[in-house]
Amino acid sequence: MNQNNRGRTNGLPPHISKAFSGPDTNPNNSDSPFERLADEYDAWFDGEGRLIFKIETCGFQEILPSLPEPWIEIGVGSGRFAAALGIDMGLEPSRNLGRMSQLRGIKVTRARGEDRVFPQRSFGTAFIIVTLCFLDDPSLVLRRTWEMLKDHGKLVLGLITRESPWARFYLGKKEEGHPFYSIASFYGYVEVLGLLREAGFSHERTISTLFQAPGQVEHMELPREGFLPYAGFLIMVAGKLP
Repeated sequence: MNQNNRGRTNGLPPHISKAFSGPDTNPNNSDSPFERLADEYDAWFDGEGRLIFKIETCGFQEILPSLPEPWIEIGVGSGRFAAALGIDMGLEPSRNLGRMSQLRGIKVTRARGEDRVFPQRSFGTAFIIVTLCFLDDPSLVLRRTWEMLKDHGKLVLGLITRESPWARFYLGKKEEGHPFYSIASFYGYVEVLGLLREAGFSHERTISTLFQAPGQVEHMELPREGFLPYAGFLIMVAGKLP
């Protein structure tokens, strides 16, 4: 278990606390690159993405103490962010990535973010990190997230917006047929604010980080307050409205 983890499943209904629990709502997922290339996806965090990942996770540290518990990550992937941030529950459609997440101590339910899996008002905070751009229906996922959050709960997004030079870099990879970014759609900052508002959230705070250009990340960075369009990674905090 990650040393930052403080037992965030406390207070959850018992059936939510099982590892890799819940119905298999996405059984025909074998064509997804996140299923076929799970090992390649996860290896990025230990290779060329090592410093980028460290910069991104650093950006979350200031907000973590204020977030209500329990926590869950929607699209937990191989559990890299969850393990680093102390999130001990996750939702993940990919069987292969979900198993990797389990090995990192995360309790995983295999389902899509669009699915209604948990009882309403089950969680204090939901994280959606580097996942919004890969969703088939981000509006529906945000509405489902609203449902699973307790009153006054928080939503934390970690994302690359369309204004960023990193988005342009990854869009270039999309045009080249990159297996992951060929299915990505990047949203503008104002567009994300609109998605949050429509789903019943009030934007509270934005943190920007990753200011070095793609292919030129050589040193650690500290995050900055507010939306900076030249940042490669944003953290957006929103509160659940009644």
